[in-house]
Amino acid sequence: MYDEPLFLTAGDRALVVEFGNSISPEINARVHNLTVAIERSEAEGVVEIVPTYRSLMVHYDPSRVTASGLEDHIRDLGESLDEEVAGAARVVRIPTLYGGEHGPDLEFVAQNAGMAVDEAVGVHSGTDYLVYMMGFSPGFPYLGGLSDRLVTPRLETPRSMIPAGSVGIAESQTGVYPVTSPGGWRLIGRTPLKMFDATREPPALLSAGDFVRFAPIDTEDEFQSIQRSAKEGRYEIEATPL
Repeated sequence: MYDEPLFLTAGDRALVVEFGNSISPEINARVHNLTVAIERSEAEGVVEIVPTYRSLMVHYDPSRVTASGLEDHIRDLGESLDEEVAGAARVVRIPTLYGGEHGPDLEFVAQNAGMAVDEAVGVHSGTDYLVYMMGFSPGFPYLGGLSDRLVTPRLETPRSMIPAGSVGIAESQTGVYPVTSPGGWRLIGRTPLKMFDATREPPALLSAGDFVRFAPIDTEDEFQSIQRSAKEGRYEIEATPL
């Protein structure tokens, strides 16, 4: 973690504020604290803020604010950050049906870890995962906190089509495919929730700084029931303060 944030220009319409050169919850918390502080300040000319693992990109309108003026404003905010902002995150419960056709790689992941399948499911679903950042595809959450016991290599050959809602593992990360897309992560289950919906506000179910807890579903009937409820807008997402 840097003693002072590093400011970098990204063309003539964006600034990057970098807090360190490694991935850690502490650095990521500073990223999210500053993101919230900028949003709350309603800074003149700010168009969009994109938080990542260790930095955030601030897009701005150069006709309304200069790069130096925006940098000064962000520096001032950084000197008075509320360190509790990131601690006010929510834990979002994601119902998940593990294994079977929804998780074709679960047995491999368990075998690779030297566990029984049920044990691997228990380890994976027994952690609150930090959403470090969103990316790859709209609404895709990069989650940190996967147990070292479940670290699993990616597929040697990516799949050409992975169903939306698929829960996967790649090396030391886990995540959820929000839309149908190609991908090389090991699939261990699937959620019936719609992780991204362009007609919804906000369109992504999760935000950077949230935490995720996967909740095992017992049967395909329960999966289908939740999926129907979610499509009809009757399913209530369980989100509690951390």
